[in-house]
Amino acid sequence: MAVLFTVLGPVGVRHDDLDIDLGGRQQRLVLALLLTRAGSVVSLTELVDMLWDQDPPRSAANVIHRYIGLLRRAIEPDLPVRAVGTYLVRQAAGYRLRADESTLDLLRFRHLVADARQADEPGRAVTLYHRALSLWRGPCAAGLETDMRRQLAFTAVDAERVEVVRDAVDAALLTGDVRLVLPAVREAVGQNPLDEALRARLVLALAADGRQAEALESFQEICRRLSDELGMDPSRELLAAYERVLHQRFAPIATGPAPRRQAGGGDASRPADPPRTPAQLPPDHPFFSGRADALAQAEHLLDEDRRHGRATVALAIDGMPGVGKTTLAIRLGHRLVAAYPDGQLYADLRGFTAKDDPMSATEALRGFLSSLGVPEEAMPTELHALAGLYRSILAGRQVLVMLDNCRSFEQVRHLLPSAPGCLAIVTSRTRITGLITTAGAHPLPLDLPSTDEAREHLARRLGPERVVADPTAVHEIIIRCGRLPLALATVAARAVTHPDRSLAEIADDLADGGRRLDYFGEHLDAELTTVFSGSYRELSPSAARLFRLLARHPDPLTTAAAGSLAAVDPGRARSLMAELVTHRLTQVRSGRYEMHDLLRVYAAGLVDDEDRRREPVPRPARSRPSRSGVATSVRARGPSTTSAPTGGAAR
Repeated sequence: MAVLFTVLGPVGVRHDDLDIDLGGRQQRLVLALLLTRAGSVVSLTELVDMLWDQDPPRSAANVIHRYIGLLRRAIEPDLPVRAVGTYLVRQAAGYRLRADESTLDLLRFRHLVADARQADEPGRAVTLYHRALSLWRGPCAAGLETDMRRQLAFTAVDAERVEVVRDAVDAALLTGDVRLVLPAVREAVGQNPLDEALRARLVLALAADGRQAEALESFQEICRRLSDELGMDPSRELLAAYERVLHQRFAPIATGPAPRRQAGGGDASRPADPPRTPAQLPPDHPFFSGRADALAQAEHLLDEDRRHGRATVALAIDGMPGVGKTTLAIRLGHRLVAAYPDGQLYADLRGFTAKDDPMSATEALRGFLSSLGVPEEAMPTELHALAGLYRSILAGRQVLVMLDNCRSFEQVRHLLPSAPGCLAIVTSRTRITGLITTAGAHPLPLDLPSTDEAREHLARRLGPERVVADPTAVHEIIIRCGRLPLALATVAARAVTHPDRSLAEIADDLADGGRRLDYFGEHLDAELTTVFSGSYRELSPSAARLFRLLARHPDPLTTAAAGSLAAVDPGRARSLMAELVTHRLTQVRSGRYEMHDLLRVYAAGLVDDEDRRREPVPRPARSRPSRSGVATSVRARGPSTTSAPTGGAAR
């Protein structure tokens, strides 16, 4: 049974010569977006945005899945319950419509346009353009108009039509016969009355067809509208067309053969440049070591997705500040370069940087589009339009996108490629739930390296001879650094720059000065204090207060003890501790909470005089003291526990 999908006009599906009922408006909108993407994956996020914009219901994802099921059975009435069918398939974190130029009018249109742009003879090009434009029966997805913010996918296809009309007129003017294209340019001008480039071609086409008076009237009409509605004068292009009509010169706007461009976009005055191949990955760390398990896990996830025919949308690397997320991501990116020959994009989203505001999705998209060869003047201004152009360029390509230091799902949702051959690697200090649940990313939590890995790093950085010469000092340095890669790296850098100092002396310095995190870096970007504060600033006031109080209590900590410490009920304590875990300022092991020793040192430094004056040390929940008073009271231990452990030593 032959199936034909149409979107160049009203959305429709025909079985042989019969139109099928596609259901309600929202259901047809889902199909319309899948059709306009013409075989590319449409993420669940995009479908939700299309239907509900910024206010989706809690059941949005389930509603989308139900619509897909209803559409499947409408398109293939004999499809068994729960069967996927031939046309609407689940892929990655979205859906894709299987179609080709024989089953989808949009793909047929683009195929004819591509042939026209490759034609060596203008007459042949005009014929092909005419056949392509004859497929249109109105605006894209006619009858499903939404607000401007949500119909960008449709207006982008309409823009393709306008561009093709311009090219068709240019080719027809070369032949001197514009009759085949005149109806199309009239209709396009009716739908885009203030498009000056399009109107200039209508003026020339009318004059070339012997309708000079109508051509001059068309010119005067747009001049009036430009003045009345926009307060603008006509463009140089429109004025040039008017001058040609006055002098009976009806040459095309762009002389020479019709420009050859790929369907779907391009500059109207010149052929499209070949796509650029960006290579933006930062250099791999020369002293990278360890992390074999994390790298193997990432590559295993990619291999499993390939084996099952699934596209991997993203790998989401998260972990505490300073644990080495970016270094791991860059190493992984370099290992995967060969699988993404069409380029690698990189952006530091500045999610937790003290000196700069977080990078907006708009700023990141404009940077990516520029790297992909899109001129500044050709970029849309609206975020959704930028994202649509970005995903369109990536469609059919294999590009690796690295999004470093991400703050939230909203920051990256428009930066995730939808093309099956692309991959995003996202790093963040927080577990971004939306990235995993909505976008379908694989989580890759990164823990502290093992003691052996920490020793291997020091050996690579300092030289094996220096490390082997004093294993006790090396072990002490690892303990004082709490195996935190950033702390190890800064201590190693100091040891390299002071070769006259022994490792034992450096270990003693850490023991003496470990409570002052400034030891770990002389420059702002390297200081652990600065790195930790990026996460601390994200906490709510209540969670920040509890974080400071945790410096007074040894690990491990139960929820009840946290509630007693903060003087809140268990439910509130559980919520505050969950916030600290989310920001990787504590971690849960066997149902109890633990804090890294250097974070404890940092938290102790935040306990200012006001905290000490206004917050007497509470009594954490513990087993009730015996009647004989043998159990030590917490208050008696208060002064010692408010002091940071010497050097931040790991317990």
